[in-house]
Amino acid sequence: MKYLGASNEFLRLEELGPEAADLLVSAEVTSALTLVWFLDDNSSLEVDGSTIAFTKDQVVFITEFHRIRVLEMGKVRLLRFNRAFYCILDHDHEVGCKGILFFGSRQLPSLCLSADEQRKLQMLFEVIKDELSSRDGLQLSMLQLLLKRLLILCTRIYKDQQDYEPVSKSELDLVREYNFLVEKHFREHHQVSAYAEILHKSPKTLSNLFSATDSPSPLQVIHNRIMLEARRLLRYTDKTVQEVAYDLGFEDLQTFSRFFKRNEGISPSGYKS
Repeated sequence: MKYLGASNEFLRLEELGPEAADLLVSAEVTSALTLVWFLDDNSSLEVDGSTIAFTKDQVVFITEFHRIRVLEMGKVRLLRFNRAFYCILDHDHEVGCKGILFFGSRQLPSLCLSADEQRKLQMLFEVIKDELSSRDGLQLSMLQLLLKRLLILCTRIYKDQQDYEPVSKSELDLVREYNFLVEKHFREHHQVSAYAEILHKSPKTLSNLFSATDSPSPLQVIHNRIMLEARRLLRYTDKTVQEVAYDLGFEDLQTFSRFFKRNEGISPSGYKS
């Protein structure tokens, strides 16, 4: 089922099986955010070159930046929406999922649902499904409201499972904003000091905060994101190693090659071949 507005804003809700696996990786995903709820233990995906097997009632959050290939498809629920329908960046004060569920430093954010969480999420899916059948002037507003509730619920579950509680809300917001800024600027800014300046914090403050939240260091967040993009470009495009180095903001091929080998244990040319 799909809502499609006059300005091409859309929200899609589907229950998919093996015969509909193509929808999970359709061209539509390049301009949208996707939630996938696995309903059995029979699905595995290749995500940015890594094979991941998923379990029943695991939920993952996919952006346009992920490179997805379906290896095995069981039964899943899919919810997908584009920025025109609801922009999580412009409305971060409403749902607080930026840098957590989407556009964060983790390769593929995921959560596992308890029985009570399954019930709550299932109820929201059912109400959204009913609303997709409506045809009145309030449909868009109602669907946006339901989507907000769903994103807030998933953000709460994710925070609980990732043990975010020891830090204050302001500290968590700073971690989220740092992760988002890295996602946005990792090609041009390779040093923590650049992000610290944007956030009006010292690099040491950021380092201490990330340590307190048991997260990778601020510098490691940058390196992880650069490496993720480097692997994608080397594996999925025809770009030369030198072109990849340039795309990622390295001044010369040698610097990029040393960086890649230090993090991957193999040269970029060896990885590409």
